[in-house]
Amino acid sequence: MRRFCSCNIMDTPEEGALCFPLSNHSCRKIPRSQSEATVIYTLLSSITFITVFLNLLVIVSIHHFRQLHSCTNLLLLSLAVSDFLVGFLQMPFQIFYYHGCWYLGDFACALNNFSSFLVVSASVGNMVLISVDRYIAVCEPMSYHAKVTSGRVKVCICLCWMFSSLHAVWILRDLLGEPDVYNSCVGECVIIVNYAEGMVDLVVTFLAPIMVISYLYLRVFGVAVSHSRAMRSQISSVTVGPVSVTIPKTEMKAAKTLGLLVIVFLLCSCPYYCFTVAADSNLFGASSGEAELWLIYFNSCINPIIYVFCYPWFRKTVKIILTLKIFKTDSCEAKVL
Repeated sequence: MRRFCSCNIMDTPEEGALCFPLSNHSCRKIPRSQSEATVIYTLLSSITFITVFLNLLVIVSIHHFRQLHSCTNLLLLSLAVSDFLVGFLQMPFQIFYYHGCWYLGDFACALNNFSSFLVVSASVGNMVLISVDRYIAVCEPMSYHAKVTSGRVKVCICLCWMFSSLHAVWILRDLLGEPDVYNSCVGECVIIVNYAEGMVDLVVTFLAPIMVISYLYLRVFGVAVSHSRAMRSQISSVTVGPVSVTIPKTEMKAAKTLGLLVIVFLLCSCPYYCFTVAADSNLFGASSGEAELWLIYFNSCINPIIYVFCYPWFRKTVKIILTLKIFKTDSCEAKVL
């Protein structure tokens, strides 16, 4: 995923103070009013805390309670880990860089960019795996337990993280070899991705996943509708008069969950990728991509709500965790389903 520098080294001395006053090659801070900075820091810090807190609850719940040790929940756990890292690593660093100054050095900048590519790609990959899992569960229920085993799910999760790591290394190969290769002044943290690499990133982390997720969602929705029609036809054959038939709960839940996934993923991702395409055409300046980047990060705050808050077991585990009953003997054996 392409990253843009938020600092502008062409500012005049009156427009912003130096990041490193003792250095003749220092970048300049982006001028921000006190009121604007207070509002932005408060808002972004709140989003960061919620992202970390919610995903940490998911991780603890699935890891601790044995009733939740299922194949589907393994995927939810992997997703929660990637989203937790977005909140724990990427969001704080982005807040830290709000004034356009990077004080942690070139090596930390390279690692920050690497972890950004890694966790966002892993988050998207985990969403695809969850969509596949729900598709098999709804569309091929008779063969679900034969096809979806704990071993296969763990292998898929490992491959997802390995692929995300390789993708990040490939995109950042120049930066990892020479951390300050793209920096033009001291205190800058910037990554430049050429057009070809940007197109690969666009396909790998946006177009391909959204096509797979959308296709699987449409198939799940189609199965739910066909089952509803079959039930209506069967009941109508033995019942006189109009009959109200509902779609089975499990299928409807899967359809709603995947539908929310597609909608939120599109809402959070489309603005950023539209921006990057426009930036390649010189329609926008690079420094204007900060809001779009935060919108992608915000998706990691929404994911636990979409995937977990819909399930009653999560409310039970949260109550046990927050009331500290989790520290009781054999709390891992508690019935939460």
